[in-house]
Amino acid sequence: MLQSDTAYALYHSHAAKMPIIDYHCHLVPQQIAENIQFRDITQLWLVDGHYGDHYKWRAMRANGVSEEYLTGGKHSAWETFQKWAETVPYTMRNPLYHWTHLELSRVFGIDKLLCPATAREIFEECNAKLATPEFRGQAIIRRFNVEVVCTTDDPADDLRWHKMIAEHPFGVKVIPAWRPDSAMAIERPESYKAYLKRLGEAADMEIDSYPALQEALKKRHDYFAANGCKLSDHGLENFYSADYKESEIDLIFKKALIGIAPAPDELEKFRSAFLHDQAVMDAEAGWAQQFHIGAIRNNNTKMFAEVGADTGYDAIHDLNIAVSGHRFFDRLTREGKLAKTILYCLNPKDNAVMTTMAYTYNDGTFPGKMQFGSGWWFLDQEVGMRRQLDSLSNLGLLSRFVGMLTDSRSFISYPRHEYFRRILCDVIGSDVEKGKLPASEMEFIGQMVEDISYNNAKRYFDF
Repeated sequence: MLQSDTAYALYHSHAAKMPIIDYHCHLVPQQIAENIQFRDITQLWLVDGHYGDHYKWRAMRANGVSEEYLTGGKHSAWETFQKWAETVPYTMRNPLYHWTHLELSRVFGIDKLLCPATAREIFEECNAKLATPEFRGQAIIRRFNVEVVCTTDDPADDLRWHKMIAEHPFGVKVIPAWRPDSAMAIERPESYKAYLKRLGEAADMEIDSYPALQEALKKRHDYFAANGCKLSDHGLENFYSADYKESEIDLIFKKALIGIAPAPDELEKFRSAFLHDQAVMDAEAGWAQQFHIGAIRNNNTKMFAEVGADTGYDAIHDLNIAVSGHRFFDRLTREGKLAKTILYCLNPKDNAVMTTMAYTYNDGTFPGKMQFGSGWWFLDQEVGMRRQLDSLSNLGLLSRFVGMLTDSRSFISYPRHEYFRRILCDVIGSDVEKGKLPASEMEFIGQMVEDISYNNAKRYFDF
Protein backbone atom coordinates (compact mmCIF):
# COMPACT_ATOMS: atom_id res chain seq x y z
CA MET A 1 0.00 0.00 0.00
CA LEU A 2 3.03 2.28 0.49
CA GLN A 3 4.37 2.88 -3.01
CA SER A 4 7.17 5.34 -2.28
CA ASP A 5 9.92 5.99 0.25
CA THR A 6 8.11 9.12 1.42
CA ALA A 7 4.87 7.20 1.96
CA TYR A 8 6.82 4.58 3.93
CA ALA A 9 8.41 7.25 6.13
CA LEU A 10 5.12 9.04 6.73
CA TYR A 11 3.37 5.86 7.79
CA HIS A 12 6.07 4.32 9.97
CA SER A 13 7.31 7.57 11.56
CA HIS A 14 3.96 9.30 12.02
CA ALA A 15 0.71 7.43 11.33
CA ALA A 16 1.46 3.99 12.79
CA LYS A 17 2.20 5.23 16.31
CA MET A 18 -0.98 7.26 16.77
CA PRO A 19 -3.79 5.95 19.02
CA ILE A 20 -7.22 5.20 17.57
CA ILE A 21 -10.37 7.18 18.22
CA ASP A 22 -13.22 5.06 16.88
CA TYR A 23 -15.92 7.72 16.94
CA HIS A 24 -18.56 5.65 15.12
CA CYS A 25 -19.00 1.90 15.42
CA HIS A 26 -21.64 -0.73 16.10
CA LEU A 27 -19.93 -2.73 18.82
CA VAL A 28 -22.45 -4.13 21.31
CA PRO A 29 -21.92 -2.41 24.69
CA GLN A 30 -23.01 -5.53 26.56
CA GLN A 31 -20.28 -7.56 24.90
CA ILE A 32 -17.70 -4.94 25.87
CA ALA A 33 -18.98 -4.70 29.46
CA GLU A 34 -19.02 -8.47 29.92
CA ASN A 35 -15.58 -8.77 28.31
CA ILE A 36 -16.88 -11.35 25.86
CA GLN A 37 -14.94 -14.52 25.22
CA PHE A 38 -15.80 -15.69 21.73
CA ARG A 39 -16.61 -19.36 21.29
CA ASP A 40 -14.68 -19.53 18.03
CA ILE A 41 -13.51 -17.53 15.02
CA THR A 42 -16.86 -18.10 13.32
CA GLN A 43 -18.73 -16.23 16.05
CA LEU A 44 -16.17 -13.43 16.01
CA TRP A 45 -15.85 -13.16 12.24
CA LEU A 46 -18.93 -14.52 10.51
CA VAL A 47 -22.08 -15.31 12.49
CA ASP A 48 -23.06 -14.22 16.01
CA GLY A 49 -26.69 -15.20 16.55
CA HIS A 50 -28.90 -13.13 14.25
CA TYR A 51 -26.02 -10.79 13.47
CA GLY A 52 -22.84 -11.20 11.53
CA ASP A 53 -20.63 -9.62 8.91
CA HIS A 54 -22.96 -8.78 6.04
CA TYR A 55 -19.96 -7.81 3.89
CA LYS A 56 -18.80 -11.44 4.05
CA TRP A 57 -22.35 -12.75 3.69
CA ARG A 58 -22.81 -10.91 0.39
CA ALA A 59 -19.55 -12.37 -0.94
CA MET A 60 -20.44 -15.89 0.19
CA ARG A 61 -23.88 -15.73 -1.43
CA ALA A 62 -22.26 -14.48 -4.64
CA ASN A 63 -19.90 -17.45 -4.48
CA GLY A 64 -22.80 -19.89 -4.33
CA VAL A 65 -22.92 -20.50 -0.57
CA SER A 66 -26.38 -21.45 0.67
CA GLU A 67 -28.16 -19.17 3.16
CA GLU A 68 -28.32 -22.01 5.67
CA TYR A 69 -24.60 -21.54 6.33
CA LEU A 70 -25.15 -17.86 7.17
CA THR A 71 -28.45 -16.95 8.81
CA GLY A 72 -29.95 -20.44 8.76
CA GLY A 73 -28.09 -21.70 11.82
CA LYS A 74 -28.11 -25.24 10.43
CA HIS A 75 -24.38 -25.86 10.26
CA SER A 76 -21.50 -26.07 12.70
CA ALA A 77 -19.01 -23.28 13.23
CA TRP A 78 -16.42 -25.25 11.29
CA GLU A 79 -18.71 -25.85 8.32
CA THR A 80 -19.55 -22.14 8.04
CA PHE A 81 -15.89 -21.16 8.39
CA GLN A 82 -14.98 -23.71 5.73
CA LYS A 83 -17.41 -22.03 3.31
CA TRP A 84 -15.77 -18.68 4.02
CA ALA A 85 -12.33 -20.20 3.41
CA GLU A 86 -13.60 -21.52 0.07
CA THR A 87 -14.84 -18.03 -0.80
CA VAL A 88 -11.78 -15.99 0.18
CA PRO A 89 -9.62 -16.80 -2.90
CA TYR A 90 -12.49 -15.54 -5.05
CA THR A 91 -12.53 -12.18 -3.25
CA MET A 92 -9.29 -11.02 -4.88
CA ARG A 93 -9.58 -7.26 -5.65
CA ASN A 94 -12.46 -7.00 -3.21
CA PRO A 95 -11.40 -5.25 0.05
CA LEU A 96 -12.45 -8.38 1.93
CA TYR A 97 -9.32 -10.09 0.62
CA HIS A 98 -7.07 -7.45 2.20
CA TRP A 99 -9.12 -7.10 5.39
CA THR A 100 -9.28 -10.86 5.98
CA HIS A 101 -5.55 -11.34 5.82
CA LEU A 102 -4.77 -8.09 7.63
CA GLU A 103 -6.97 -9.21 10.54
CA LEU A 104 -5.45 -12.68 10.60
CA SER A 105 -1.98 -11.12 10.72
CA ARG A 106 -2.56 -8.23 13.12
CA VAL A 107 -4.92 -9.99 15.54
CA PHE A 108 -3.76 -13.61 15.47
CA GLY A 109 -0.22 -13.36 14.11
CA ILE A 110 -1.15 -15.66 11.23
CA ASP A 111 0.58 -14.72 7.98
CA LYS A 112 -0.84 -17.45 5.77
CA LEU A 113 -3.37 -17.08 2.99
CA LEU A 114 -6.80 -18.41 3.93
CA CYS A 115 -8.00 -21.02 1.48
CA PRO A 116 -9.45 -24.55 1.69
CA ALA A 117 -5.98 -26.06 2.17
CA THR A 118 -5.18 -23.86 5.20
CA ALA A 119 -8.71 -23.54 6.63
CA ARG A 120 -8.55 -26.22 9.31
CA GLU A 121 -5.14 -25.12 10.60
CA ILE A 122 -6.19 -21.46 10.76
CA PHE A 123 -9.55 -22.32 12.32
CA GLU A 124 -7.93 -24.30 15.13
CA GLU A 125 -5.14 -21.78 15.78
CA CYS A 126 -7.61 -18.88 16.01
CA ASN A 127 -9.90 -20.85 18.31
CA ALA A 128 -7.05 -21.83 20.60
CA LYS A 129 -6.05 -18.17 20.98
CA LEU A 130 -9.64 -17.01 21.45
CA ALA A 131 -9.89 -19.35 24.44
CA THR A 132 -7.20 -17.35 26.29
CA PRO A 133 -7.63 -14.12 28.35
CA GLU A 134 -5.44 -12.22 25.87
CA PHE A 135 -8.13 -12.58 23.22
CA ARG A 136 -11.22 -11.57 25.17
CA GLY A 137 -13.14 -8.55 23.88
CA GLN A 138 -11.53 -5.84 25.99
CA ALA A 139 -8.02 -7.17 25.40
CA ILE A 140 -8.60 -7.16 21.63
CA ILE A 141 -9.61 -3.49 21.76
CA ARG A 142 -6.59 -2.58 23.90
CA ARG A 143 -4.32 -4.46 21.50
CA PHE A 144 -4.90 -1.78 18.86
CA ASN A 145 -4.07 1.23 21.03
CA VAL A 146 -7.70 2.36 21.01
CA GLU A 147 -8.34 5.38 23.21
CA VAL A 148 -12.06 6.04 22.65
CA VAL A 149 -14.94 3.95 21.29
CA CYS A 150 -18.32 5.50 20.47
CA THR A 151 -21.09 2.93 20.15
CA THR A 152 -24.45 3.51 18.44
CA ASP A 153 -27.34 3.73 20.90
CA ASP A 154 -31.09 4.29 20.78
CA PRO A 155 -32.62 7.12 22.89
CA ALA A 156 -34.66 4.53 24.82
CA ASP A 157 -31.53 2.62 25.88
CA ASP A 158 -30.90 2.73 29.64
CA LEU A 159 -27.11 2.72 29.04
CA ARG A 160 -26.66 0.14 31.80
CA TRP A 161 -23.71 -1.45 30.00
CA HIS A 162 -21.97 1.89 29.52
CA LYS A 163 -22.35 2.51 33.24
CA MET A 164 -20.89 -0.90 33.99
CA ILE A 165 -17.90 -0.17 31.76
CA ALA A 166 -17.40 3.20 33.48
CA GLU A 167 -17.52 1.50 36.88
CA HIS A 168 -14.99 -1.13 35.79
CA PRO A 169 -12.62 0.72 33.43
CA PHE A 170 -10.27 -1.30 31.23
CA GLY A 171 -8.16 1.50 29.77
CA VAL A 172 -10.44 2.47 26.87
CA LYS A 173 -13.17 5.09 27.16
CA VAL A 174 -16.49 3.76 25.82
CA ILE A 175 -19.05 6.47 25.09
CA PRO A 176 -22.64 6.22 23.84
CA ALA A 177 -23.64 7.99 20.63
CA TRP A 178 -27.22 9.13 20.02
CA ARG A 179 -29.00 7.38 17.09
CA PRO A 180 -32.69 8.50 17.03
CA ASP A 181 -33.73 6.85 13.74
CA SER A 182 -36.43 4.73 15.41
CA ALA A 183 -38.05 7.83 16.92
CA MET A 184 -38.54 9.17 13.38
CA ALA A 185 -39.91 5.94 11.84
CA ILE A 186 -43.56 7.05 11.82
CA GLU A 187 -44.23 5.34 8.48
CA ARG A 188 -44.88 2.04 10.32
CA PRO A 189 -47.57 3.02 12.89
CA GLU A 190 -47.82 -0.29 14.74
CA SER A 191 -44.11 -0.73 15.40
CA TYR A 192 -43.82 3.02 15.99
CA LYS A 193 -46.45 2.93 18.73
CA ALA A 194 -44.59 0.08 20.41
CA TYR A 195 -41.37 2.08 20.22
CA LEU A 196 -43.02 5.18 21.70
CA LYS A 197 -44.18 3.10 24.65
CA ARG A 198 -40.59 2.02 25.25
CA LEU A 199 -39.28 5.56 24.85
CA GLY A 200 -41.98 6.93 27.17
CA GLU A 201 -41.05 4.44 29.85
CA ALA A 202 -37.40 5.46 29.57
CA ALA A 203 -38.34 9.15 29.85
CA ASP A 204 -40.93 8.45 32.59
CA MET A 205 -43.76 10.17 30.72
CA GLU A 206 -46.60 9.53 28.29
CA ILE A 207 -45.95 10.47 24.68
CA ASP A 208 -49.30 11.52 23.25
CA SER A 209 -48.31 14.46 21.03
CA TYR A 210 -45.40 15.71 18.96
CA PRO A 211 -44.39 18.25 21.65
CA ALA A 212 -44.43 15.38 24.16
CA LEU A 213 -42.19 13.37 21.84
CA GLN A 214 -39.69 16.21 21.75
CA GLU A 215 -39.87 16.60 25.52
CA ALA A 216 -39.17 12.88 25.98
CA LEU A 217 -36.26 13.02 23.55
CA LYS A 218 -34.84 16.09 25.30
CA LYS A 219 -34.92 14.25 28.63
CA ARG A 220 -33.13 11.29 27.08
CA HIS A 221 -30.69 13.59 25.28
CA ASP A 222 -29.77 15.13 28.64
CA TYR A 223 -29.43 11.64 30.13
CA PHE A 224 -27.06 10.60 27.34
CA ALA A 225 -25.02 13.77 27.85
CA ALA A 226 -24.77 13.00 31.58
CA ASN A 227 -23.33 9.61 30.59
CA GLY A 228 -20.62 11.08 28.38
CA CYS A 229 -22.34 11.34 24.99
CA LYS A 230 -20.93 14.06 22.76
CA LEU A 231 -22.24 13.18 19.31
CA SER A 232 -25.26 11.98 17.36
CA ASP A 233 -25.70 9.99 14.18
CA HIS A 234 -28.52 9.71 11.64
CA GLY A 235 -28.88 7.05 8.94
CA LEU A 236 -31.05 8.55 6.20
CA GLU A 237 -31.97 8.08 2.56
CA ASN A 238 -31.76 11.85 2.09
CA PHE A 239 -31.91 15.12 3.97
CA TYR A 240 -35.43 16.34 4.76
CA SER A 241 -36.29 20.04 4.55
CA ALA A 242 -39.92 20.48 3.50
CA ASP A 243 -41.92 23.46 4.71
CA TYR A 244 -44.37 22.67 7.51
CA LYS A 245 -46.44 24.11 10.34
CA GLU A 246 -46.12 22.82 13.90
CA SER A 247 -49.85 22.09 13.97
CA GLU A 248 -49.49 19.87 10.89
CA ILE A 249 -46.73 17.82 12.52
CA ASP A 250 -48.75 17.22 15.65
CA LEU A 251 -51.74 16.10 13.56
CA ILE A 252 -49.60 13.70 11.53
CA PHE A 253 -48.15 12.31 14.77
CA LYS A 254 -51.57 11.81 16.38
CA LYS A 255 -52.90 10.06 13.28
CA ALA A 256 -50.02 7.59 13.55
CA LEU A 257 -51.00 6.94 17.18
CA ILE A 258 -54.38 5.64 15.97
CA GLY A 259 -52.77 3.52 13.26
CA ILE A 260 -52.98 5.81 10.22
CA ALA A 261 -49.78 5.80 8.18
CA PRO A 262 -48.75 9.22 6.84
CA ALA A 263 -49.16 10.09 3.17
CA PRO A 264 -45.86 10.72 1.30
CA ASP A 265 -46.08 14.51 1.71
CA GLU A 266 -46.97 14.13 5.39
CA LEU A 267 -44.02 11.80 5.93
CA GLU A 268 -41.69 14.32 4.30
CA LYS A 269 -42.97 17.08 6.56
CA PHE A 270 -42.69 14.96 9.70
CA ARG A 271 -39.16 13.90 8.91
CA SER A 272 -38.23 17.52 8.16
CA ALA A 273 -39.55 18.72 11.51
CA PHE A 274 -38.01 15.84 13.43
CA LEU A 275 -34.57 16.18 11.85
CA HIS A 276 -34.52 19.94 12.38
CA ASP A 277 -35.52 19.62 16.02
CA GLN A 278 -32.84 17.00 16.60
CA ALA A 279 -30.19 19.22 15.00
CA VAL A 280 -31.20 22.13 17.24
CA MET A 281 -30.99 19.85 20.28
CA ASP A 282 -27.47 18.80 19.30
CA ALA A 283 -26.34 22.38 18.74
CA GLU A 284 -27.69 23.53 22.10
CA ALA A 285 -25.90 20.64 23.83
CA GLY A 286 -22.60 21.38 22.08
CA TRP A 287 -22.56 17.96 20.39
CA ALA A 288 -21.26 17.03 16.95
CA GLN A 289 -23.75 15.49 14.53
CA GLN A 290 -23.20 12.93 11.77
CA PHE A 291 -25.40 12.29 8.74
CA HIS A 292 -25.02 9.04 6.81
CA ILE A 293 -26.90 9.64 3.56
CA GLY A 294 -27.81 7.41 0.65
CA ALA A 295 -28.63 3.81 1.58
CA ILE A 296 -31.64 2.06 0.07
CA ARG A 297 -32.47 -0.74 2.48
CA ASN A 298 -34.13 -4.16 2.59
CA ASN A 299 -34.49 -4.32 -1.18
CA ASN A 300 -34.77 -8.10 -1.42
CA THR A 301 -38.21 -8.35 0.16
CA LYS A 302 -38.24 -12.15 0.11
CA MET A 303 -35.07 -12.32 2.16
CA PHE A 304 -36.10 -9.41 4.37
CA ALA A 305 -39.20 -11.41 5.33
CA GLU A 306 -37.07 -14.47 6.05
CA VAL A 307 -34.01 -13.06 7.85
CA GLY A 308 -34.77 -9.41 8.66
CA ALA A 309 -32.83 -6.17 8.34
CA ASP A 310 -29.07 -5.58 8.24
CA THR A 311 -28.30 -8.94 6.66
CA GLY A 312 -26.70 -7.81 3.41
CA TYR A 313 -29.63 -6.81 1.22
CA ASP A 314 -29.06 -3.05 1.23
CA ALA A 315 -27.55 -1.05 -1.63
CA ILE A 316 -26.53 2.41 -2.84
CA HIS A 317 -29.40 4.84 -3.43
CA ASP A 318 -29.45 7.35 -6.29
CA LEU A 319 -31.16 10.55 -5.14
CA ASN A 320 -30.63 14.28 -5.59
CA ILE A 321 -29.28 15.30 -2.19
CA ALA A 322 -28.16 18.85 -2.98
CA VAL A 323 -31.38 20.87 -2.79
CA SER A 324 -32.76 19.26 0.37
CA GLY A 325 -29.36 19.29 2.08
CA HIS A 326 -28.76 22.97 1.45
CA ARG A 327 -32.28 23.90 2.60
CA PHE A 328 -31.73 21.92 5.79
CA PHE A 329 -28.37 23.46 6.69
CA ASP A 330 -29.31 26.94 5.54
CA ARG A 331 -32.23 27.04 7.98
CA LEU A 332 -30.03 25.94 10.87
CA THR A 333 -27.44 28.55 9.93
CA ARG A 334 -30.04 31.33 9.81
CA GLU A 335 -31.27 30.29 13.25
CA GLY A 336 -27.75 30.11 14.69
CA LYS A 337 -28.30 26.40 15.49
CA LEU A 338 -25.74 24.61 13.34
CA ALA A 339 -23.66 22.11 15.31
CA LYS A 340 -20.33 20.63 14.28
CA THR A 341 -21.32 18.33 11.41
CA ILE A 342 -19.80 15.43 9.48
CA LEU A 343 -21.45 14.32 6.23
CA TYR A 344 -21.08 10.86 4.68
CA CYS A 345 -22.44 9.77 1.31
CA LEU A 346 -22.93 6.23 0.07
CA ASN A 347 -23.13 7.12 -3.62
CA PRO A 348 -19.70 8.14 -4.95
CA LYS A 349 -21.36 10.50 -7.43
CA ASP A 350 -22.18 12.69 -4.41
CA ASN A 351 -18.58 13.14 -3.20
CA ALA A 352 -18.15 16.62 -4.66
CA VAL A 353 -21.76 17.58 -3.96
CA MET A 354 -21.41 16.70 -0.31
CA THR A 355 -17.96 18.26 0.12
CA THR A 356 -19.09 21.58 -1.32
CA MET A 357 -22.27 21.38 0.77
CA ALA A 358 -20.28 21.02 3.96
CA TYR A 359 -17.87 23.83 3.15
CA THR A 360 -20.70 26.24 2.31
CA TYR A 361 -21.62 26.46 6.01
CA ASN A 362 -18.27 26.74 7.78
CA ASP A 363 -18.34 29.93 9.84
CA GLY A 364 -14.85 30.34 11.30
CA THR A 365 -15.86 29.26 14.80
CA PHE A 366 -13.96 25.95 14.78
CA PRO A 367 -11.49 24.35 12.33
CA GLY A 368 -13.36 21.87 10.15
CA LYS A 369 -16.71 22.55 11.83
CA MET A 370 -18.54 21.24 8.74
CA GLN A 371 -16.71 18.51 6.86
CA PHE A 372 -16.96 15.58 4.46
CA GLY A 373 -16.54 12.29 6.31
CA SER A 374 -14.58 9.15 5.46
CA GLY A 375 -15.56 6.56 2.87
CA TRP A 376 -18.59 4.76 4.28
CA TRP A 377 -19.93 1.21 3.91
CA PHE A 378 -19.66 0.31 0.23
CA LEU A 379 -17.04 3.05 -0.12
CA ASP A 380 -14.67 2.13 2.74
CA GLN A 381 -12.31 0.37 0.33
CA GLU A 382 -9.14 1.57 -1.38
CA VAL A 383 -10.74 3.26 -4.39
CA GLY A 384 -13.52 4.76 -2.26
CA MET A 385 -11.05 6.08 0.30
CA ARG A 386 -8.79 7.60 -2.36
CA ARG A 387 -11.75 9.31 -4.05
CA GLN A 388 -12.96 10.67 -0.71
CA LEU A 389 -9.49 12.00 0.07
CA ASP A 390 -9.23 13.59 -3.39
CA SER A 391 -12.64 15.25 -3.15
CA LEU A 392 -11.91 16.54 0.34
CA SER A 393 -8.46 17.76 -0.71
CA ASN A 394 -9.63 19.47 -3.89
CA LEU A 395 -12.65 21.18 -2.38
CA GLY A 396 -11.84 21.52 1.32
CA LEU A 397 -9.05 21.11 3.87
CA LEU A 398 -7.62 17.61 4.12
CA SER A 399 -5.43 18.82 7.00
CA ARG A 400 -8.53 19.35 9.21
CA PHE A 401 -10.08 15.94 8.47
CA VAL A 402 -11.08 13.83 11.51
CA GLY A 403 -10.05 10.63 9.76
CA MET A 404 -11.19 7.04 9.80
CA LEU A 405 -13.73 5.07 11.83
CA THR A 406 -14.63 1.38 11.82
CA ASP A 407 -18.45 1.60 11.38
CA SER A 408 -18.29 -2.07 12.34
CA ARG A 409 -19.81 -4.54 14.77
CA SER A 410 -16.63 -6.58 14.86
CA PHE A 411 -14.01 -6.40 17.62
CA ILE A 412 -11.27 -7.02 15.06
CA SER A 413 -12.05 -4.30 12.50
CA TYR A 414 -9.38 -1.96 13.86
CA PRO A 415 -6.87 -2.91 11.14
CA ARG A 416 -9.11 -0.81 8.88
CA HIS A 417 -7.49 2.20 10.56
CA GLU A 418 -4.11 0.89 9.46
CA TYR A 419 -5.49 0.33 5.97
CA PHE A 420 -6.77 3.91 5.82
CA ARG A 421 -3.57 5.38 7.25
CA ARG A 422 -1.45 3.53 4.69
CA ILE A 423 -3.64 4.86 1.87
CA LEU A 424 -3.48 8.38 3.33
CA CYS A 425 0.30 8.24 3.54
CA ASP A 426 0.57 6.84 0.01
CA VAL A 427 -1.60 9.65 -1.39
CA ILE A 428 0.41 12.37 0.35
CA GLY A 429 3.75 10.65 -0.19
CA SER A 430 3.07 10.34 -3.91
CA ASP A 431 2.47 14.09 -4.14
CA VAL A 432 5.77 14.79 -2.36
CA GLU A 433 7.66 12.41 -4.65
CA LYS A 434 6.16 14.07 -7.73
CA GLY A 435 6.98 17.56 -6.48
CA LYS A 436 3.33 18.52 -5.98
CA LEU A 437 3.98 19.05 -2.27
CA PRO A 438 7.29 20.48 -0.97
CA ALA A 439 9.78 18.03 0.47
CA SER A 440 11.11 20.95 2.52
CA GLU A 441 7.86 20.92 4.54
CA MET A 442 8.07 17.34 5.79
CA GLU A 443 7.80 18.40 9.43
CA PHE A 444 4.42 20.04 8.74
CA ILE A 445 3.31 17.17 6.50
CA GLY A 446 4.23 14.60 9.15
CA GLN A 447 2.23 16.57 11.71
CA MET A 448 -0.71 16.70 9.29
CA VAL A 449 -0.66 12.90 9.02
CA GLU A 450 -0.66 12.58 12.82
CA ASP A 451 -3.52 15.07 13.06
CA ILE A 452 -5.69 13.23 10.53
CA SER A 453 -4.91 9.90 12.19
CA TYR A 454 -5.75 11.04 15.72
CA ASN A 455 -5.35 14.64 16.92
CA ASN A 456 -8.09 16.23 14.84
CA ALA A 457 -10.73 13.79 16.12
CA LYS A 458 -9.63 14.26 19.70
CA ARG A 459 -9.98 18.03 19.41
CA TYR A 460 -13.14 17.96 17.29
CA PHE A 461 -15.16 15.77 19.63
CA ASP A 462 -13.56 17.26 22.75
CA PHE A 463 -12.52 13.87 24.11
